[in-house]
Amino acid sequence: MPKINGNEIRPGYVLEHDGGLWGAVKVDHVKPGKGGAFAQVEMKNLRDGRKLNERFRSADKVERVRLEQKDMQFLFESDGQLTFMDVETYDQVTLDAELLGDRRPFLQDGMTIVVEFHDEEALNATVPQKVTCVIVETEPVVKGQTAANSFKPAILDNGVRVMVPPFVGQDEAIIVNTETMEYSERA
Repeated sequence: MPKINGNEIRPGYVLEHDGGLWGAVKVDHVKPGKGGAFAQVEMKNLRDGRKLNERFRSADKVERVRLEQKDMQFLFESDGQLTFMDVETYDQVTLDAELLGDRRPFLQDGMTIVVEFHDEEALNATVPQKVTCVIVETEPVVKGQTAANSFKPAILDNGVRVMVPPFVGQDEAIIVNTETMEYSERA
């Protein structure tokens, strides 16, 4: 594994620290008036979800871990566990549903997502950035309501509430950005 300096840590990096695998969630570079600069890193344990705040000086060496990414197909959910299948080998992997957080409703049957592995152990899963959803409920279109940046609330087929432009109506398919949880475009 490559070792990097403490000041080279970026959000999204996976580090081996204190005998565990940690994902860097937030990184602040601090340069105090007295003493050397350091990186204040908020990390999350990829196995059990614990959080940790740690300081790394530029002279500190940290082990950066590269995760292998595989495209897998979502099969089903049972008892808070999500089951995915490798489309090439048909191997099945289960992950905790809480891993996806508030993006969980965007997971659809048969959807291909990216699962990250470290030494054959599945650690993380990411939903595609753009997902097509159908609007189940929204206010009707009001003629003459063309003010710039006016949005109206809408409820999607997966139960998520988003703000949509006034010209989008009920039963229309839209594309939602899963990172920002916002309307992106019409499908």
